[in-house]
Amino acid sequence: MLPKANAHGLFRIISNNLSKRYFSSAAVSEIKELELETPKNLNGRVNPLTHPDYFNVSNLFTVRDLLEARVHFGHKVGSLNDRMKPYLFGARLDFTIFDLEQTAEHLKRALNVAAHTAMQGGIILFFCRSSINTHIVEKTAIECGEFAHTRYWRGGTFTNSKVQFKAVTRLPDLCIFLNTLNNVMLQHTAIRDSAKMNIPTIGVVDSNCSPDLLTYVVPGNDDSPAAIELYCKLFKEAILRGKAKRKEFLEELEALEKEETS
Repeated sequence: MLPKANAHGLFRIISNNLSKRYFSSAAVSEIKELELETPKNLNGRVNPLTHPDYFNVSNLFTVRDLLEARVHFGHKVGSLNDRMKPYLFGARLDFTIFDLEQTAEHLKRALNVAAHTAMQGGIILFFCRSSINTHIVEKTAIECGEFAHTRYWRGGTFTNSKVQFKAVTRLPDLCIFLNTLNNVMLQHTAIRDSAKMNIPTIGVVDSNCSPDLLTYVVPGNDDSPAAIELYCKLFKEAILRGKAKRKEFLEELEALEKEETS
């Protein structure tokens, strides 16, 4: 367990950065200095910045879950985007098959990013243009206290937000694309806008789509309702875990401050 002074210092650094998109380089340096002086436990808990799976997202699903949700099904070989070849296991009956071992690793990384963003109080925006999956995506966003956009995206909403909304507008801290196409041929315009504004993006990318401009790629089926339902369930749980950890940190910081003043 950390000495009280160092524990308070680490809590203070983390809490001061919870409202920011990322921990500042100065904050990371301060945390590393504290870790050099003391063990890596914080009141019996590990440091969220150094733990590889602080939110235990690896226990949310298995490769079998992905298989049963039909995440491995891609599109026809003829529509394959060359940039998606590294994520494929092969093809069967002229349809591409994703390597679910790779998909699982990429999905765990994406879930960790979503949880860390939620812990820092970030705004998360879900996207989906598939009409059959619109309801579940919007429902997921409501249940985890975030936002969704499942209709036509007006170009410039991010890049020209002051003009669009007639006021200074806070942009999302993370965009999650449950499919990445506007239509059969074109990439979702919000992916381009997010890249221009340096907003991190997570994208479920099917075999006929391009992973370009996405920060975190999750290769897999983006059409099947079963697959979309699984993605929504996982991201909702990761976000809720991040918010729960945020609440714990703030409560413990408040308790430490009360101890200091008493």
